[in-house]
Amino acid sequence: MEKLNIICVDDQREVLSAVLKDLAPLNDFFNVEDCESADEALELIDELDAEGEFIALVISDHVMPGKTGVELLTEISQDMRFTQTKKVLLTGQATHQDTIEAINRARIESYFEKPWKAEALLTTARSLITEYIFDMGLDYQRWADILDNSVVFRRLR
Repeated sequence: MEKLNIICVDDQREVLSAVLKDLAPLNDFFNVEDCESADEALELIDELDAEGEFIALVISDHVMPGKTGVELLTEISQDMRFTQTKKVLLTGQATHQDTIEAINRARIESYFEKPWKAEALLTTARSLITEYIFDMGLDYQRWADILDNSVVFRRLR
């Protein structure tokens, strides 16, 4: 049975806790993991992939020690194992150039400035996970109760 994972990355524990709280309605359907650095996230992604699990969504802060969120999301987007993984950049400190780089190099699907609206983040996560399920050819009916119905209907046409 497919296990879908959401990886949340931020070096500030209080921000990470807020993201996890906002995504809590997804916990009964998906595995939501948190990491405090890009390197920790990459290690976790490799472990989950080795166990045959899917990385549906990565939500990352931009400004972090070591690798930035854009660098992390770019690395994920360039890894052939994760070409369908959806990516969100969540930041309060990205420059205009950082944002352009995130779109062009990391191919992010969405961008949120801090502070974000909890409902908007949850809605976006649901939509992106729904798209991921269809992109991967998985049986969407397992998750029908939580998926974004507008995406389901659009994909089934």
